[in-house]
Amino acid sequence: MPRQYTMGGRGTPPPPMPQHGGVAPRPQPRTMRERVGALRNIPPFLRLVWCTSPSLTVATLLLRRVRALLPVATLYVGKLIIDEVVALATAPGTPASLRAWYDAGLLDRMLWLLAAEFGLAVLSDLLGRLVSLLDSLLSERFSNTTSVRLMEHAATLDLEDFEDSELQDRLDRARRQASGRMTLISQLFGQAQDVVTIFSFAAGLVVYAPWLIALLLVALVPAFLGEAHFNAQSYALAWARTPEQRELDYVRQTGASVETAKEVKIFGLNAFLIERYRTLAEGFYRANRALALRRATWGGLLTALGTVGYYVAYAYLAWRTITGGLTIGDLTFLAGSFRRLHQMMEGLLLGFTQLASQALYLDDLFSFFEIVPEIDSPPNPRPFPRPIRQGFVFEDVGFRYPGAERWAVRHLAFVLQAGEVLALVGENGAGKTTLVKLLSRLYDPDEGRILLDGHDLREYDLLELRANIGVIFQDFVRFHLTAADNIAVGRIEARGDRGRIEAAAVQSGADQVIAGLPGGYDQVIGKRFRKGIDLSGGEWQKIAIARAYMRDAQLLILDEPTAALDARSEFEVFQRFKQLSHGKTAVLISHRFSSVRMADRIVVLGDGRVEAVGTHEELLQRGGRYAELFELQAAGYR
Repeated sequence: MPRQYTMGGRGTPPPPMPQHGGVAPRPQPRTMRERVGALRNIPPFLRLVWCTSPSLTVATLLLRRVRALLPVATLYVGKLIIDEVVALATAPGTPASLRAWYDAGLLDRMLWLLAAEFGLAVLSDLLGRLVSLLDSLLSERFSNTTSVRLMEHAATLDLEDFEDSELQDRLDRARRQASGRMTLISQLFGQAQDVVTIFSFAAGLVVYAPWLIALLLVALVPAFLGEAHFNAQSYALAWARTPEQRELDYVRQTGASVETAKEVKIFGLNAFLIERYRTLAEGFYRANRALALRRATWGGLLTALGTVGYYVAYAYLAWRTITGGLTIGDLTFLAGSFRRLHQMMEGLLLGFTQLASQALYLDDLFSFFEIVPEIDSPPNPRPFPRPIRQGFVFEDVGFRYPGAERWAVRHLAFVLQAGEVLALVGENGAGKTTLVKLLSRLYDPDEGRILLDGHDLREYDLLELRANIGVIFQDFVRFHLTAADNIAVGRIEARGDRGRIEAAAVQSGADQVIAGLPGGYDQVIGKRFRKGIDLSGGEWQKIAIARAYMRDAQLLILDEPTAALDARSEFEVFQRFKQLSHGKTAVLISHRFSSVRMADRIVVLGDGRVEAVGTHEELLQRGGRYAELFELQAAGYR
């Protein structure tokens, strides 16, 4: 079945769908039209910003609108001050002292103008600080909100997605954009503010010399096109090197983390990892340096054209002033307006190319949100049976991992009866863990179906199905949380029920482990955080098994849960498990036959198929793989 990945969107036709489990790579934009087309991400981005905080969004836009008019107002007041100074300096019969000037009222207009310019300067500074404050608050809230949304969407995706390297690249890019696009908010609103300021400056120039506006545009277009080209190249480089970036991050983490420190030191891997990191980092540096050099060279040449345009306009204004067409104040105002207009339009055009580049990065974020999971609940799910009456039936079930040629399991046909403890036995790669993943709908079969009380598992609500299944995998997660929370993750909604947590700990034997911790159930375990205390492998496994009891599910699945326990501890765990699973349906996977023989029935798997089903005694009498493996293990104890 093909994956339901939806990409492109918003009028862009999606690329061909990959085969089951694949992720179609999104093509990099090459033409100017495709790059500008990425601006389609701006409206949904602005909607996200608005939804993050309407009040902060409105406040920053209003303040920016007022601030946008202050530069032209300040420059115009400056023009009036200069004209007033020239008029007073050239007036006949001027007083001899400052007091006389003031008493005669000749300085009244000047003082009012100076006060106005001072007030505008203070107002501009205050508004600038307020805008920066609001932008930082809005950006941080946007980053937090988007990160939460990213986590929520990732939670809906299939296990298959997380095991796909291409989707991991996309997820990594999306994570970076969730926190890395914070400056885009300020940039967008800043450009909107600049547009208002540009129009106010341009209005003055249009009155005196409209052709200066045309000159300005002609001078700035080459720099704009050059910047657009290099922004697109920068994005393409970052996009193409995402796998190497993930490897770089992985090597850095591996070389300096508590999880890997023992083996890195024992095997002397430090030099290898450091050299690997240096090689990858040097590759990044060379590629970025080459692009930066080209960008700086061409950017400098193209920007020089804009400078030439400014001085042509400045010479024209100076000539008009010499010939009496403009006053000194007019020259100051218009020259300042043209210079500010040149700078702001250059910034706006370059900002537009950066905006297009930022929009390309946003595509990484929004395209991730468009991935649709394949495993989901039906529109009208069937009520989950309480209790399970008949059990689970595997009908000719086959499954192959995405991209694999070999079937993980095929033609599986057996029954897991309600209320029985079923053990799965087989060598590594026989399909035991795959079967558990299918049973809990982490994957769906490619062939056949799995029935629960006579109905396909896909007819039930997915969340309700999993809520009734308690699974502890061999590679369980060691959460760096308190001991109580490590158990409570089995039924996180009951996190506040300490009695239930302690009861689950007693059932798994974890209560003895926790009794030896300085903080008891409130002790943080794991060494990632300060004051955390690490546990042995066997102690961690008892904590993990407690999660299954905490869940109190109808179906309990233990996938090699006692691999780190000694023989005595394992025997105790399974004896307790046998007692506590009374009346429940349970699946047990273990390589130790001393534990497996406690099961009601045993299913022997080989090469992804069911080879035999029966009790321990029945399977020994039949001979075959089970008897062979049992004898091999028993011989090791003789």
